[in-house]
Amino acid sequence: MSTTLHHVKTEVKKEEKSGAFMRDLSASLVVFLVALPLCMGIALASGMPPATGLVTGIIGGLVVGFLAGQPLQVSGPAAGLAVIVFELVREHGIASLGPLLMIAGAIQLVAGLLKTGRYFRAISPEVIHGMLAGIGVLIVIQQFHVVLDRSPKHSGPANIIGMWDAIFGGLFPLNGSKEEAAALVGLTTMAVMILWERFRPAKLKLIPGALLGISAATALAQVFHLGVNRIKVPDNLFQMVSFPHLSALAGMSLSSIAGTALALAFIASAETLLSAAAVEQMQTRWKTNYDRELTAQGVGNLLCGAVGALPMTGVIVRSSTNVQAGAETRRSAILHGVWMLLAVLVFSSVLRLIPTASLAAVLIFVGIKLVKPAEVRKLARFGKVPVLIYFASMLTIVGTDLLTGVLVGVTLSLLRLLYTVTHLEARVVEEAGDTHVHLSGIGTFISIPKITQALDQVSPHSSMVHVHCSNLRYIDHACIEVIESWTERLERNGQTVNIEMEKLHLRYRAPVSETVV
Repeated sequence: MSTTLHHVKTEVKKEEKSGAFMRDLSASLVVFLVALPLCMGIALASGMPPATGLVTGIIGGLVVGFLAGQPLQVSGPAAGLAVIVFELVREHGIASLGPLLMIAGAIQLVAGLLKTGRYFRAISPEVIHGMLAGIGVLIVIQQFHVVLDRSPKHSGPANIIGMWDAIFGGLFPLNGSKEEAAALVGLTTMAVMILWERFRPAKLKLIPGALLGISAATALAQVFHLGVNRIKVPDNLFQMVSFPHLSALAGMSLSSIAGTALALAFIASAETLLSAAAVEQMQTRWKTNYDRELTAQGVGNLLCGAVGALPMTGVIVRSSTNVQAGAETRRSAILHGVWMLLAVLVFSSVLRLIPTASLAAVLIFVGIKLVKPAEVRKLARFGKVPVLIYFASMLTIVGTDLLTGVLVGVTLSLLRLLYTVTHLEARVVEEAGDTHVHLSGIGTFISIPKITQALDQVSPHSSMVHVHCSNLRYIDHACIEVIESWTERLERNGQTVNIEMEKLHLRYRAPVSETVV
């Protein structure tokens, strides 16, 4: 009997393992179909050859997929870093990216080994969402030019200004120009994506609209022999690899090198760990080990820098697709890397048929989805200040650059925090012949002028003065000394002051986060 039960249990385990493998296999194919156009498109938006995005996708699957701290997260090129890479490549050339990315990867690796993963998430939501929205706007206005087979400008404002010439100097008047053919390809891609997103059958919901849109646009360009730009993919994998040289950084100052590497590491880590947290909430099978995830991303970016590929992060679009497609283990992320590798080795000639304008149209969709009005409404629940920080971050990124925008957002968040932890309200109310002084908030030496201004409003003719401090969260010794001196002066003047000095001293001993009752 026991032998029979043992055999039954063994068979059940085999079936479970077989079922899990098949679910991982099918999920990996879906993720691959989503990732393939995005890898090439994000490389295009970064000012890099599309092949570099494919190499990053391969490393993200085969290496980071094996090491990841969140097994169901999928890593690869991310739109969040496209802007900073584009600026870097434009100013210092493609060769500068490899060494800087290796430095950024080393920073992530050390940070992960030092178990600082959770601290990279310590950034205000309004800054994160404002950053992503700013990146989304930049991608849209940049790829607007690419979808017309034109080169994007050097900055956000220049891209906005250049739209007029692109429309009325290229697209119109209609005369059979190259811009018209590219626009037709781009509009076809967008139309298919919109229609698929709206009308796709429930059974086919996991088939990505981007793949169908690019396939339709490529077929259109081939059938009608449209003279549009096509993506450039080398004949073999080795031609996609370029090893870094330190001489590529010769034209950059030490501060610029350090600042750019830190920016790459910080933004990549923040986006990765936010994505990992979201994946953890989508399912109950796997918890996220943030330190391991950060370490894996560091290894991945070290390798990407070593072969001249794009930076990588954990990507929420591909990761959520992986979860929705039924993935159960890290096999799915690894297998998606295998399919990416096979696509490069076997189907490079097919990839070279894809029009550049079609990929740009996909990226315009990606950029639009990064701007989320729903996040603004969520922030508005907490007042106007988070919304103002959101728009300040977004507009600064669009008007200047990514790093400046993030610094503006972080600075405003810190100023808001400083105001919150130092803000004190003091008001004086006359009621039934008595004077009531109400103190609330946090009293520090910075608040002394406000306290003294309120206390000076107390009339010397008031026989009874009540000082209410129950709404004080904290008060330091400097403020207490001011209140004690004022109390002694009034009592010498024959006035009665009703104040719970013991409770006031308890406020001094209590942490800011606590409220003494």
